[in-house]
Amino acid sequence: MKVVVLAGGISTERDVSLSSGKMIYQALRERGYQAVLLDVYLGFEWEAKEERQNIAGIFEMEKDWAGELGTITEKNPDIRQIKAMRADGDKNFFGPNVISICQAADVVFMALHGENGENGKIQACFDLMGITYTGTDYVSSAIAMNKGISKELFACHGIPTPFGIRVKKGQKQEERIPFPCVVKACCGGSSVGVGIALSEESYEKALEEAFLYDDEAIVEQYIEGREFSVGVMEGKALPVIEIAPIKGFYDYKNKYQPGTTVETCPAEISPEKTREIQGYAEKVFWALRMNNYARMDFMMNGRGEVFCLEANTLPGMTPTSLLPQEAAAVGLSFGELCEKILSCALKGA
Repeated sequence: MKVVVLAGGISTERDVSLSSGKMIYQALRERGYQAVLLDVYLGFEWEAKEERQNIAGIFEMEKDWAGELGTITEKNPDIRQIKAMRADGDKNFFGPNVISICQAADVVFMALHGENGENGKIQACFDLMGITYTGTDYVSSAIAMNKGISKELFACHGIPTPFGIRVKKGQKQEERIPFPCVVKACCGGSSVGVGIALSEESYEKALEEAFLYDDEAIVEQYIEGREFSVGVMEGKALPVIEIAPIKGFYDYKNKYQPGTTVETCPAEISPEKTREIQGYAEKVFWALRMNNYARMDFMMNGRGEVFCLEANTLPGMTPTSLLPQEAAAVGLSFGELCEKILSCALKGA
């Protein structure tokens, strides 16, 4: 089977995406797939003209497509440096030959994260071109990417979520959330543009940071307690995993730097609380009209009340990612997880 693993891009989660893509690509190659790893923004150029005549031949090339990829650093990448690598980057998001190579594949494994990977734009483009891809469709991708819309749908479907408001850049605030509160970019990911405000000064600073990534921010009540995550595949929840950062909150560094967070799967909570969190995760899956797979994040306060924070339509597949750990808890290896995701995509789950 010919598979394009699509990664990279120009979102703040570029490094995370490349790490996910590298692991997925290597797992698929080990299992006999004709896999190619492509950076969606930088693309691929053939060395000789005659090679361009046989696009399908790219899947038979003797090439380590992951050989030049780096690791995730403690800070999110400088996107300006990536954009400078393409003179036509402002005219066409897709890099050279990306679309034609994806069309030649049987399926595209979406290892993208963040803007243009999880906001539905690429999914909509692929739908128009008849390209099969993993993950949910363009509608649910767009809904889940926007935290404001997601919270509104949570409320409509009886899914508890922290009370919050939208704040638009340059507009006067009519309502305030008491301190401490959480400030986050409305359409961000990997905790980039997220801050906890304890005072007016830190609040203004957190808003300024969030507005670097989006013109709209979400400000919501701070839930003190334990943090959990639950993957859902084909509508069925996986085991609950607990996330406990050694220092600070579950930010970009604590998500991707080994040794910074203690993760326990299955989470050490009662069977009743496990079923409750899994039930809400499945409810979110259907409320946001998802298919294939996704991952939901939760907080539980000292009284045992559960709150859904957000949904992730393309969960990370890095060495420290949560979904592979949850799959492992039910006996699914990383390679088997990748194959299951491919299978879901091919049958339109």
